Amino acid sequence: MEPGPLGSEPVSERVRDGYVLTTDRDRVDTAAVHRWLSEESYWAAGRAYDVVARSIEGSTPYTVSKDGRQVGFARVVTDGATFAWICDVFVDAGHRGRGLGVWLVDAIVEDFTADGVLRLLLATRDAHEVYRRSGFEPLAGPQRFMEIDRRPTRNAILAALPDV
Repeated sequence: MEPGPLGSEPVSERVRDGYVLTTDRDRVDTAAVHRWLSEESYWAAGRAYDVVARSIEGSTPYTVSKDGRQVGFARVVTDGATFAWICDVFVDAGHRGRGLGVWLVDAIVEDFTADGVLRLLLATRDAHEVYRRSGFEPLAGPQRFMEIDRRPTRNAILAALPDV
């Protein structure tokens, strides 16, 4: 593996059933990621292209492709030592049901755990069972966490949460 563009990130690549999962940021199709997030996700609806591009640049991207076309994406925001936030996990509709989302998350967990990052966090409205397969569980002590959330989509996201 060779150093990644930020100097400390090695580029990794895995192959499975004709799909290629990589951390090579040169293989991110930013236009596809923007379309998925801004048009097809509930958490990033309407997100501007430049915001998506900056978010990719400021994080560690993971992509899945088949026949040279990107079909999945996730990114990790991290300090590289103590904490990692997994976000923007997305698989193109035509490739869902093949375990690609779990593969993305498992690769992230494996890579960051191997680097000594022992706390990984993510948020989901409706994919709890998917992430449980990768070892995630409900947040212990959620009352300790606080947030500032000024996203214009915040109210729509909260309104869609199931009653607990």
